[in-house]
This record gives sequence, structure tokens and C-alpha cells, in this order.
Amino acid sequence: MDTSVETSSRHRHLIPGLHPERHVGLGGSLILLGCGAAAVALLGPLVLGAIAYHVSAAALGQVKGGDVAGLLLVAPVSVVAGVLVLRGRRAGPALGLGPAAYGLYVSFQLAVSGDITRYPGNSERWFPLFAALFVLSGGVLVRAWAALDAEAVAGARPPRRVDRAAGAFLLAVAAFLALGLHLRGLLDAWRPAPTSTEYLADPTVFWVVKMMDLGLVVPVAVVCGVGLLRGREWAGRLRYAVLGWAALLASSVAGMALVMQVGGDPAASTANSVVFVLFALVAIGLVAVVERPLSGASRRRQAPANLPSRSA
Repeated sequence: MDTSVETSSRHRHLIPGLHPERHVGLGGSLILLGCGAAAVALLGPLVLGAIAYHVSAAALGQVKGGDVAGLLLVAPVSVVAGVLVLRGRRAGPALGLGPAAYGLYVSFQLAVSGDITRYPGNSERWFPLFAALFVLSGGVLVRAWAALDAEAVAGARPPRRVDRAAGAFLLAVAAFLALGLHLRGLLDAWRPAPTSTEYLADPTVFWVVKMMDLGLVVPVAVVCGVGLLRGREWAGRLRYAVLGWAALLASSVAGMALVMQVGGDPAASTANSVVFVLFALVAIGLVAVVERPLSGASRRRQAPANLPSRSA
């Protein structure tokens, strides 16, 4: 039998446009990213306490909540995405976009937040780990986006009502973040004598979170949400990254809110806890719905073809 037939049969399941050796690179990077997320959670105050952040007790509760999400959700999703990529599944790069975007967001915050002059700690010694995860997350995000098969995405588009629901959800999240969560804190911080405990205890953390949420999360959610509501073609690929990111970020914030609630933090809010838990559940459900057709397209496209033999 002609070797070209054998080669085609061997690689017909692989992601189009991604060389087999690069499957190993992207898949391995996603697995490494998952291990890194788990390592940060395990080394942090949640488990071992090896990483001591320069933050107040209230902010430390938020870090623990984020570590819960990192250990139970972010790390497993990243590893599963890496395994799917290694197996050549088209759903792998789409699933990997969320952990990569989340890794950029969280590793940056952990590296630059905190006040070394007010609180004891040693997180600055772990800067190489945070920087490595930041660079790794960025590389994975770029490579996963490039490996996302446009043809498969177009052929596996969920029903129009799903995109409309996802678009409305993203706009609702953006509105809640801007108006329901951050506006009150900003108005207090702009007063001649701020009174917010959250701001006074951890001003650096306060401004870093405000900058990233209002300067990055909200605009991206609005752009993707409007694109999905209008049925724009470019929003089809962006939905995987933004919804995956939103699901992990909402889960992390929900974990923070619950840890603060259980710990009796005066800044804790039952309403915020409920809202973020609902956001997390809805986002996870939407990710499952939009990923399912892509997985189905993978199986259909990977069905053995009836290739003619050229043997004499």
C-alpha cells in the first residue's frame, strides 16, 4: 500500500494546520500550566503556606478562595485541554484558551499586588514562578488561538439562541462588575477621606483589581457580548476564550466570596457570594454547551475515510 495512504490514516485525527510535533508542544504547555496553577495553590496559604503574600487578613481570604478554584477547576481544565490537544482533538485548543487567559490575569495580580512595607511575607521571592506562569500563559493563549480550527468552529456553531444567551450573559457580567461591584469602591476612594476597609487595608490590591477588571475584563466581555448578539463571525472564535475565562474567573471570585463569608470578613457580602456563584454556574454551563458541538465536529471529521489503495 502507498505510504501516503498510511500517513494520511495516521494523522487524519490531528488538528488541521498544526504539525504533530507542535501538538506535543501545545499539549505539554497546557499540562505544565495546569501543574503550575496547582503548585501555586498548594504552596499558598490554602495548604502549605510556603508563599506568604504581603496582604491583610481580609485579602488573604480572597487569595485562599482563588487557590480553591485554581486547584479544583483551573488546573484540571488545563490538564484535560492539554490531553485533548495531544490526542489531536479540535476541542483541545478551544478549552485551553480559558486557563491561559485566566493564568495571565491571576499570575500578574499575584506578582505585583501586596504591600511589602505594611505586611510581612515572602511572595517577592516567588516572583520567578509568577513570571514564568505569566509567560507560559501568554504563549499558550497565542498558540491555542492559532491552533483553533476556523473550519471546525464554523461547522460546529451552537444554535443562534445559545450565542444570544452567551452575549446577554457577558453584558450582564460586565454591567455587574462595572456598576454593581466596583463603582461604589471607586466613589469612596475618590473622596477626600476614604472609609472603605478594603481600600484602606490593601490599596495596591484594590487598584490592581480595579484596573484589570475595568480596563480588561469589562471591555473584552462587552466586545464579545455585542459580537455574539449581532451574530458576527469573529465572535465565534472569541467566544471560547472569553466564556472559558469568565467561567474560571467567576469560579475564582465565587470561591473568594465564600471563603470571606465563612471567615466572617466584614467586607463579605451574601449578595455578592450568591451572584458570583450563579455567574460561575451559568458560565460553566455555557462553556459546556458551546464546546459540545466542537467535540462532535471533531469526531465526525476524524471518521476514517475510504481512501483508495495505490498498491499495484
